[in-house]
Order: sequence, then C-alpha cells, then structure tokens
Amino acid sequence: MKKYEAVFILDPRKVDDEGKAFAGQFEQLINGWGGKMIENVAMGRKTFAREIKKRKAGYYFDFVFEVEQAKEATLRDEFRLDERVLRFLSIVYDRPEHVRSKLAIPEPATTAPAAPAADAE
Repeated sequence: MKKYEAVFILDPRKVDDEGKAFAGQFEQLINGWGGKMIENVAMGRKTFAREIKKRKAGYYFDFVFEVEQAKEATLRDEFRLDERVLRFLSIVYDRPEHVRSKLAIPEPATTAPAAPAADAE
C-alpha cells in the first residue's frame, strides 16, 4: 500500500456541520477498502483569493491515508463528481516520518522530571 495525502475544499452551501459528516464518510470509505487513515485535519473555513464556482469561501480538509494504488484512482473519480467538493488534490505522501504537518494538532508536551539539586556547601 502507498501513502497519500488529499486536500478537499468543500462547498459551504452543500455541507452541514462544517463538513464533519464528509470527513467521517471519507474515513469509512478508506477503511472499507482495507486502507488506513493516518491523519485527518479539519482546517476550517477559509476565504478564497478568487471565487471558485461562484463561491467566496470553503471548508478545507487534509487527509493522510494508506490505500492501494488502484483504489486511489477510484477515489479521484468518485469525488470528482461529488457536488459537495469544490476542489480536490491527491498526491503521494513523501514527508519524513518525524516531520508533522504544521496544521496537525500539536502533540502534548512531555516534561522531563527535574534533576535533584546538588547541595553546594
């Protein structure tokens, strides 16, 4: 299986609940194909620099997932026809494992226990 990253821009007039149902449906689709969802980031509503299909804003979602190459092509064909999707981009994910997306939720900070103070006399 290959690792992919897909970014969706959803039409605010066609989705309810800010696209959370869309994200759940996408995750079920990937899991149903035997793939694995690695990261799901809702980036929120953003205003466009230029209108897309007469819309001035959209909800952005970033997904990182593993799936077979043939299924990724099917995924592109399926969402190209979806009315909720204004734009969609899918690429092969080649970011190193130790580098996280800046949009991802930060990991909780781990604090190291303080070293005992040495008695200086």
